[in-house]
Amino acid sequence: MKLPSWRNFVRGASLRRDVDEVKQLVVRYLKEETIQPLKDVARFAAFGALGSVFVGFGAVMLLTGLLRFLQQFRVLDGTLSWLPYLIVAVVAIGVLALTAWRIVNDSSVRRRLKGRS
Repeated sequence: MKLPSWRNFVRGASLRRDVDEVKQLVVRYLKEETIQPLKDVARFAAFGALGSVFVGFGAVMLLTGLLRFLQQFRVLDGTLSWLPYLIVAVVAIGVLALTAWRIVNDSSVRRRLKGRS
């Protein structure tokens, strides 16, 4: 029994077809494993940034509304006109501190829970 020579494999289009299939497989794999996850991360970051902008704008509007509300009282006119600004600044610092505390506290809880798994 005579073994086929290597020329028989090269003559046909099977080698070229196999190389094209491997090339298509590699390209498809790279698209699935790199491009799509990057698109997903970019979309997640874009929605997060947009949400942060809206939340920040809403917080500024609420603080401005609180300031205007406090300024309508006649007791805070004259020499006490600075008091509404101080109250709003303290409220804003309190909200920022609460937000920072929740971010730090929540991530530490996640780290501890992840370590147990």
